[in-house]
Amino acid sequence: MKNYLFVLLVFVVALLKAQNQFELAYHLPQDVQYNAAIPTPESVLGHPVGEWHVTHDKLVEYMKALANVSDRITIENLGKTFEGRPLILLTITSPENHQNIENIRLKHLKLMDSSSDKLNIQTMPLVVYQGFSVHGNEASGVNASLLLAYYLAAAQGSEIDELLKNTVILLDPALNPDGVQRFASWVNMNKSENQNGDANDREYHEGWPKGRTNHYWFDLNRDWLPAQLPESRIRIETYNKWMPNILTDHHEMSTNSTYFFQPGVQSRVHPLTPKANQVLTKEIGNYHAKALNEIGSLYFTEERYDDYYYGKGSTFPDINGAIGILFEQASSRGHVQETINGKLTFPFTIRNQFKTALSTLQAGKDMRVKLLNYQKEFFINERQENSKNSIKAIVFGDESDAAKTYHLAEILKRHNIKFHKPNADITINRKTFKRETSFIVPTQQTRSTIIKAMFEKRTTFSDSLFYDISAWTYPLAFNLDYAELKSTSNVGELVQDLKLKKGFVSAKSNYAYLMQWHEYYTPKALSKMLEKGLRVKVGMQPFSLNNNAFDYGTILISVQNQNLNENELFTFLNQVAEESHVKIVGVNTGLTQGIDLGSSQFKKIERPKVALLVGNGITSYDAGEVWHLFDQRYQMHLTKLDVILLRRVDLSKYTTIIVPSSKMKLDKNTVDKLKAWVKSGGTIIGYKNAVKWLSSNEFIKLEYVEAKVEAKHVSFEEKADFKGAQNIGGAIFETELDRSHPINFGFSNDKLPMFRKTKIFIKPDSSSYNNPIKYTKNPLLSGYISKPNLEVLKETVPFQIKKLGSGKVVVFTDNTNFRGFWYGTNKLLMNAVFFADMM
Repeated sequence: MKNYLFVLLVFVVALLKAQNQFELAYHLPQDVQYNAAIPTPESVLGHPVGEWHVTHDKLVEYMKALANVSDRITIENLGKTFEGRPLILLTITSPENHQNIENIRLKHLKLMDSSSDKLNIQTMPLVVYQGFSVHGNEASGVNASLLLAYYLAAAQGSEIDELLKNTVILLDPALNPDGVQRFASWVNMNKSENQNGDANDREYHEGWPKGRTNHYWFDLNRDWLPAQLPESRIRIETYNKWMPNILTDHHEMSTNSTYFFQPGVQSRVHPLTPKANQVLTKEIGNYHAKALNEIGSLYFTEERYDDYYYGKGSTFPDINGAIGILFEQASSRGHVQETINGKLTFPFTIRNQFKTALSTLQAGKDMRVKLLNYQKEFFINERQENSKNSIKAIVFGDESDAAKTYHLAEILKRHNIKFHKPNADITINRKTFKRETSFIVPTQQTRSTIIKAMFEKRTTFSDSLFYDISAWTYPLAFNLDYAELKSTSNVGELVQDLKLKKGFVSAKSNYAYLMQWHEYYTPKALSKMLEKGLRVKVGMQPFSLNNNAFDYGTILISVQNQNLNENELFTFLNQVAEESHVKIVGVNTGLTQGIDLGSSQFKKIERPKVALLVGNGITSYDAGEVWHLFDQRYQMHLTKLDVILLRRVDLSKYTTIIVPSSKMKLDKNTVDKLKAWVKSGGTIIGYKNAVKWLSSNEFIKLEYVEAKVEAKHVSFEEKADFKGAQNIGGAIFETELDRSHPINFGFSNDKLPMFRKTKIFIKPDSSSYNNPIKYTKNPLLSGYISKPNLEVLKETVPFQIKKLGSGKVVVFTDNTNFRGFWYGTNKLLMNAVFFADMM
């Protein structure tokens, strides 16, 4: 009897201890021993996991402490974020594997080779990449990484030894350090000692722009394929270095949800993803279900989320012979919240993430040979498909814009895609691809599935719903000419040293200099000239000089009456040309074939002083893309003007105010003040929802058209899908340009692919010259749009500009700077900034 009571007492004590959510026992498996020499998270952080949100600096400190004492862990600092935070990676495996890690890596990469049949897969470790909190305010992931690292370093016994012997774990504890730090600071500074879980508390309503995004407010979980940001570029480099078999991506979702793990909606899997991928994902999912069942956590699968857009962390592996897995945990958005499922604590969310991180490793250990074989077969099948493909190569380029061409090639290079120079000029469908300004991508190479994903156009789909965009065709996004080739006869030398074209001034002049407006970085060059105080003009018509044709928008810098003498000007322009990768032409006469250089058709350009509205009501993604464009690409000054300051700021110091997509609410006095500023000569530029705001507040008069779709024979169950099918989630459409209009200066073709994600359809103006950009009669190039919306879209306009007093109101129905990789339409915004006075 005494023994029974003793055992019962021990059990009760253990149970009570386990229910203390701040104890390691609440999270960790209790059937193993832990090495006392390994520091616990609390011993370094100063608090238990889940009591406070870990800040990034403390996270790094703990991971370094583990690496210092554990022979299972090495740590690397791979780079830094925009805010200077380290991007660390832990490699975790057995000590024996660490001694042979480079040979293991190189052998693993041979799974992609034609010689892969010679590999003894039975003896090869699996490679698992585990990433946490790419959205910084989805914090259960990054906090769970502390527990995972501790467990892998400290757990003892045959089970962990077998796991580490057969697995190389790449642990990325904080995919978004800047966002993690921003969010942790918010919730920690608003934490009460006596928490009541009231969802109205300030702790759960973080301030704009919130911690989801990186420094420039980009969603890093959309950047795996474009790779435009430092966090993503380093991550892709690591991915390619190892080519993991499983990649996990730990997220959070709405507070009243439960827990999601993939597979997602089966009808919304991209066709390039093999069916076997989803079979394996489901098999791995059984391990997650078992782990969550054991702790009584609710979950769901094959709903809501999909595997379509390859720019996401959980989908990118699908075109690389791996299994990508998305986890979504209901978010406490702080430390504890009341929900429809009861009280949701931060430690509970961390535990779920930790348990599925372990179940991933357990699945990987048990399915190791199957997953290694899958990756091998993926690339074997890829080679077989390549041999059947009639398209042997793709050529792309732009004779007038080498920088855009370079930047697309740069993305290819980051994904280890090989490309070549043409061995001669190529003319296809009346388009000439110059050897000096074009690249050819052979399709028969190891990463051919990524090539297909980047270059294909797709307009038919098995489902009409998309969690993200439905099209991202890269040459269209870059507005580059491209063509498919049926042979490789034009393939020249392999490009190994990719470089931007060198800028220069053709000759010193005592008369004038000219710069075509075609190149991507011309706005950067022009901005530097205006900052220097130079008098600069823009040509409103084409002309020829010295057997050179100069297009609409050519920039003119006369030598006389400048604040620099002839020699100083030449030196300065050389510097500008080099830094901006543009060609500036020195000329010795003003007499041309067309408008002469002294013509009134050259209009003076005033230096712009630009403000960008930010803050509550403004879409942070869109604002961040504009900020990034100005700051990182064009190195132009930009004032981020919070909407709450509009009432008291002197607006007269600004020539231009940009209003990103927004649902801002301004009082009448502030609206009137903004309107008065426009009437006095200012230019206001509105995007997406801001278009409706500007028209409803009578800044601009526009007529809209919309598609009306009746719900016939639609059941209640089908209602959400019916409504969702009418959304334009992100597709690409063809427009026709009036190239003589200043908004289109710098575009050498009369057609322009434009991204669209809204249902704002503007009727064209009655005067055709006021419709310089117009959707064609058959506009769909790539992506999904419902038939009613497509019919309405035809021959509407995505752009309008109208006078308001002495100023201008410019509107774009959609984002011309989408996610930082839509290079092809960036110049539209720059033209509105520099040339609005001429429109």
